[in-house]
Amino acid sequence: MSLKERVYSVLIVSAAENFNSSLGTLLPESKYTPICIVNSISAAKRAISERAFDFVIINSPLPDDMGIRFAIDTCNFRGAVVLLLVRAELHAEIYDKVTEHGVFTLSKPIVKTTFLTALDWMASAREQLRKIEKKTLSIEDKMEEIRIVNRAKWLLVSEIKMTEPDAHRYIEKQAMDRCITKRTVAEEIIKTYS
Repeated sequence: MSLKERVYSVLIVSAAENFNSSLGTLLPESKYTPICIVNSISAAKRAISERAFDFVIINSPLPDDMGIRFAIDTCNFRGAVVLLLVRAELHAEIYDKVTEHGVFTLSKPIVKTTFLTALDWMASAREQLRKIEKKTLSIEDKMEEIRIVNRAKWLLVSEIKMTEPDAHRYIEKQAMDRCITKRTVAEEIIKTYS
């Protein structure tokens, strides 16, 4: 899927009504959907616990918090790309705190073209995260297969008194002869001897 066809879900955390309404024109539904708007960090925490978002845009400060810790935690644990909008006089200080965690920052007031460029950067970062997530899932699948095959080998060792190398060869040979995966053979062995 090309980047132009990609659709991103967005959580906007902002108590400023003018800002929230102006975002409607900057985030066309053809590219950004669903868009969820909340007006506090506590509401944002609830929203993010209910569903995953590609982008989280935080217009700081909020009634209950500045949003810095939420931005960092969201970047580190949720797989979302976070943009933190802060007052110009606080930008340098907050930038130093959040950048190492992957949080993007912009100082307010924001020019439309700058905001649109930031959205492009966020899309690029999100696509990079997608690649990493895909690799991680692949590695996790491979590790699970290894665990299942090892469990089956040890069942063959304990139940049929095979040696570990013989059990390994048996599983590999069965998989090759029957044109199935080693995992499938291992699962059958586990069913049989468990």
